[in-house]
Amino acid sequence: MSEHSTIGFIGLGVMGGPMCRNMATKHPGRVIASDINKASFDEALAGTKAEWAGSTAALAAEADIIFLSLPGGKQVRQVCLGENGIAAHAKRGSVVVDLSTTAVSEAREFAEALSASGVAFADAPVARTREAARRGELSVMVGAPQALYERIRPLIAYIATDITHGGEAGTGQVLKLVNNMLVFEHVVALAEMLVVAERAGVRPEVMLDAVSKGSGDSFVLRNHGRNAMLPRSFPDKAFPPEYVLKDIGYVLELARDSRVEARLAELTRRYYSASAAGNGSGRYFPAVIELIEAGEALPDTEEHA
Repeated sequence: MSEHSTIGFIGLGVMGGPMCRNMATKHPGRVIASDINKASFDEALAGTKAEWAGSTAALAAEADIIFLSLPGGKQVRQVCLGENGIAAHAKRGSVVVDLSTTAVSEAREFAEALSASGVAFADAPVARTREAARRGELSVMVGAPQALYERIRPLIAYIATDITHGGEAGTGQVLKLVNNMLVFEHVVALAEMLVVAERAGVRPEVMLDAVSKGSGDSFVLRNHGRNAMLPRSFPDKAFPPEYVLKDIGYVLELARDSRVEARLAELTRRYYSASAAGNGSGRYFPAVIELIEAGEALPDTEEHA
């Protein structure tokens, strides 16, 4: 994409707001943004050159490349393929880059459907924290044909320090879901061991220090363990167990499609289902440690949407 291309950005939430701000600050061309809540635009993009678009249709008609940062596949479907969505109003030759996390099958469906309207599609889900989004230091995993990847990579570099090309459409979501599932499983394992160590007479901060110097060290230990589980800091408006369950649902769908019995993912889902049904609801997902401390029973293995 030309450095003077017009960027459109839809979804200015916890991650989308700071990502769009980086684009508005770094991109020499126009940046047009939209959200269901105008206040999100005002808060995230104050003092930048970003322009407000009153609708998806208006944004799609002007943008050369459209970035999406939305809660999940349902919202991406509506924005891309709905009656007043991108497919109906975008310029032929434009590009959609979806930074959201969706099912792999959905990403491939969106790519095919938009192609019929002359619009290219790349799934490019992001990893790391909101602070990393503010600093423009995210990790982005991209699913797109090679030529499209080369076109969009310079723009993704506005928000990321690490960009991985997974392959064709859908592979960005594969990489993101694998990453997230490993984090979710590791948080549960660390929470269990923190509780075990403390009840066996070792202070949790000592346990974290000791393990961080051995082969059990990890990003989850240093980040989720030290910053959330140790001080019992589980704020609202972070990444709650409800979001975890959405991603695990995508993982289990992918495992079924790949003919793999993901038993540990199923067990991990039960932990977060219990957390979401109890005191962990709406709070940062490492609050699952409170469930373990309380010795609460896990739900049966029923399916979750």
